[in-house]
Amino acid sequence: MAEALIKKDVIKNVLRSNAQLIHDINLRKNWLGTARAGSLSQFNAHFANIVTAIFIATGQDVAQVVESSSGYTWTEVRGEDLYISVTLPSLEVGTVGGGTRLPTQKEALSIMGVYGSGNPPSSNAKKFAEIIASTVLSGELNLLAALANRELGKAHARLGRAMKV
Repeated sequence: MAEALIKKDVIKNVLRSNAQLIHDINLRKNWLGTARAGSLSQFNAHFANIVTAIFIATGQDVAQVVESSSGYTWTEVRGEDLYISVTLPSLEVGTVGGGTRLPTQKEALSIMGVYGSGNPPSSNAKKFAEIIASTVLSGELNLLAALANRELGKAHARLGRAMKV
């Protein structure tokens, strides 16, 4: 799990939005939209995109993306600020063995300071899971703000996707 309280000034000046609008998008897209689509464990905007990219870059077992990207995004308006959290109940990661020994993947884990078992053992895997959860939270906030501001389609068109806005 990762959580943050995003202050009004950051929402206004960086995300160019407001807490209530982002919260409404989370409820409509992630909760109502997901329920209407029939999912029972994926109440999020795009955990799988972020988890998959990190897994490939760090030598994780990509077959575990389904379980590892299951979870939900929660938001609450607190005054004019936004509380946001992500919960990934089955995030399966490792920092030793398998693909983590490949040179590029080992380097990626080393840059984050999580290659190897750590001291005490498994502490690096726990730290790595925290890094992933924080990255997922950042991605969720960014996408929710883009949807709230009606910028997602425009950004795709501007950045070279084959769609007209």
